[in-house]
Amino acid sequence: GKPSPTHCGYKSKVGSLVKPETTELNIRTGRNVPRMGLMLVGWGGNNGSTLTAALEANKHSLEWRTRQGVQQANWYGSITQSSTVLLGSDATGQDVYIPMNQLVPMVNPNDIVVDGWDISSLNIGEAMKRAQVLEVGLQDQVYKRLAQLRPRASIYDPDFIAANQADRADNTIKGTRYEQYQQIVRDIREFKQQSGVDKVVILWTANTERFAEVKEGVNTTMADLERSLKQNHSEISPSTIFAMAAIAENCIYINGSPQNTFVPGVIEMAEHYGAFIAGDDFKSGQTKLKSVLVDFLVSAGIKPVSIVSYNHLGNNDGKNLSAPQQFRSKEISKSNVVDDMVASNHILYGADEHPDHCVVIKYVPYVGDSKRAMDEYTSQIMLGGHNTLVIHNTCEDSLLATPLILDLAILGELCSRIQVRRKDAVAGCEYLPFRSVLSLLSYLCKAPLVPQGTPVVNSLFRQRTAIENILRACVGLPPLSHMTLEHRFDLPVGESQPDVQQHVAKKARVANGTAEKCNGVHNGDAHPSEEVASR
Repeated sequence: GKPSPTHCGYKSKVGSLVKPETTELNIRTGRNVPRMGLMLVGWGGNNGSTLTAALEANKHSLEWRTRQGVQQANWYGSITQSSTVLLGSDATGQDVYIPMNQLVPMVNPNDIVVDGWDISSLNIGEAMKRAQVLEVGLQDQVYKRLAQLRPRASIYDPDFIAANQADRADNTIKGTRYEQYQQIVRDIREFKQQSGVDKVVILWTANTERFAEVKEGVNTTMADLERSLKQNHSEISPSTIFAMAAIAENCIYINGSPQNTFVPGVIEMAEHYGAFIAGDDFKSGQTKLKSVLVDFLVSAGIKPVSIVSYNHLGNNDGKNLSAPQQFRSKEISKSNVVDDMVASNHILYGADEHPDHCVVIKYVPYVGDSKRAMDEYTSQIMLGGHNTLVIHNTCEDSLLATPLILDLAILGELCSRIQVRRKDAVAGCEYLPFRSVLSLLSYLCKAPLVPQGTPVVNSLFRQRTAIENILRACVGLPPLSHMTLEHRFDLPVGESQPDVQQHVAKKARVANGTAEKCNGVHNGDAHPSEEVASR
């Protein structure tokens, strides 16, 4: 591949000095897909039990009756399983799309082995019933299998999660923080040995914790963090203990909640061991839409000045978030999503200017997993005018988040098999893996974790394009530019040289690359006036 970064020296009075640079790379992707184990922290929660049921349902192609008819198992909402990527154009100029998971070798969900931890001792079948997410017709078919699965004891620290979770905590690891860490390491090793998996991804889908205080001498370096763990320091959170154990055992660790699990000492530890980490916080509903809408408005030259986001939900996530410190963690991850898009347009925003942005979350038990999200976007338009968008979004929270868990695990594992080196590298120069912080997974996260000194990208389009283009590079295809010059000029492209006369005769009917229908007229149908051109 030939990535072409553009280095700009910006001068406001004389314009921009732009210098394109090209570096040729060799990209190597391991084709042998390992047998993957997925260990979930919070396995008995709504997301963990729903994912386990979904894996069973899809593996056995289950069907069940609903009020609307027969429903078949699927992976809707998963980009690896249910989305396509543009491969190129065929001989007629038509776009060709293929499923994302066919572009490069990926783990098949049917082969994933699931295990995990939970502070609640309920088996996964009973946890699924407690969650009240899935249709009863599906629950009844998978219950017997799920009831055989029991979560391992987990770490419970009432200082980090809401006090209202105490009634669930009947399955906990006793002892000091270091003793808890040692038990998690033993659990990981036991799972690897008993299951026979080749690669383990550990993913936090448990309760949101309060932010840990980042302190010099406590958690800012790997040495301080390891010492603090052995000293049983109170600012070493359960999620950080899990991350440290995962890194030490060369597992991929992904944080699906908003807390600051990845304190500087954890990141240094991951880099030291060459382990991969990613996060933070699943981006499934309101925030995903926000990262699209603000990108659209700002890139259209419209200036959002006020963004107000309200949510209410009744699942255990909502219950935990009803506590102020846990809500603050979520508020931070939801609020930062517009920052890079605002910073991208200095015409609309001054150096220290930012839209008013307010996020509210309320716990309403009756609505359960059916989360309501209401947003108001107020923007300035030309000559002092205003535009207001009001959006109501009802979403089944766990059914949106669960496919993201699958994608994070599958793409995280794939990243561990991709390596690059410069084409002009001296003989014997080794291929380089991704950096320890897998920023490529930002598409799936509200508050993307990125390597130190690199920009944070929240724009959903840019995040998705990065995934597609890297996968394309793995098979030797160039990045997508969407220029499609062959459709915008009378310019023969490739080996085929179409008859110019024929091309001009049909030109009146070509729109958006389609020679049969005219886009924009009669909702895609050709206008009668065009029939002359086609005879």
